[in-house]
Amino acid sequence: MYFSDETQKTSHQLNEKWQNEVKETIKKNPDQKDRFSTVSDLDIKRLYTPEDIKDMNFARDIGTPGEFPYLRGNQATGYRGQYWTFRMFAGMGSARDTNTRWHMLLRKGQTGLSTAFDFPTLMGYDSDSPKALGEVGKCGVAIDTLEDFLDLINGIPLDQVTTSMTINPPATVLWAMYCAAAEIKGVPLNKIGGTIQNDMLKEFIAQKTFMCPPEPSVKLISDTVEFGTKYVPRWNTISISGYHIREAGSTAVQELAFTLR
Repeated sequence: MYFSDETQKTSHQLNEKWQNEVKETIKKNPDQKDRFSTVSDLDIKRLYTPEDIKDMNFARDIGTPGEFPYLRGNQATGYRGQYWTFRMFAGMGSARDTNTRWHMLLRKGQTGLSTAFDFPTLMGYDSDSPKALGEVGKCGVAIDTLEDFLDLINGIPLDQVTTSMTINPPATVLWAMYCAAAEIKGVPLNKIGGTIQNDMLKEFIAQKTFMCPPEPSVKLISDTVEFGTKYVPRWNTISISGYHIREAGSTAVQELAFTLR
């Protein structure tokens, strides 16, 4: 980053003066701990000045909005031209219960939908399974059949509203239901848009809601991506969730490694 010689000189002088003042201050009021660090265990200095970024290259390290390295966002005009999609994570009880909730959220100004599924649905169990006892419709919507999905999307303009579905092992099945429901409602697949998480591999090391071993899980993921690429171009067929791995105890480096690898 370019700073004039005068600016760098002034910065250096101010920093030296301030550091001397700090030495006197901490004699009376010591720091609360010996070392301050980020969640990634990187040291945090007491003060940052232009000297810390003297080797930074603006074009390489920052750039302009909408251009590599996208530090300033992927839209040229940022949020002046287009807001992010407003969507509350919502799912409860039956498909009809959640449909009512969705319509209320859209009336209140929400611009997209985000689906929370109950635990049996996340694990691929029907609501009448003994293993689903006590969990049906809790913390998310229960979806067992295509009829449920038709109730879920009833009255929703699927060609105008994008839908996010936070689901992994049975993502292929739930997305197939979404696509079938759209066609039944007369909405072409190339007009629907949204995202399925479909990140089955992180379930083995993070959330633990896996159904199949890794190899068939990868097959399901790749089949979904292939189908979406051919027939549903407005749909994001996978959303890799590195932060789940981090929250399960990994370091920041491991989070990035698993996500990008």
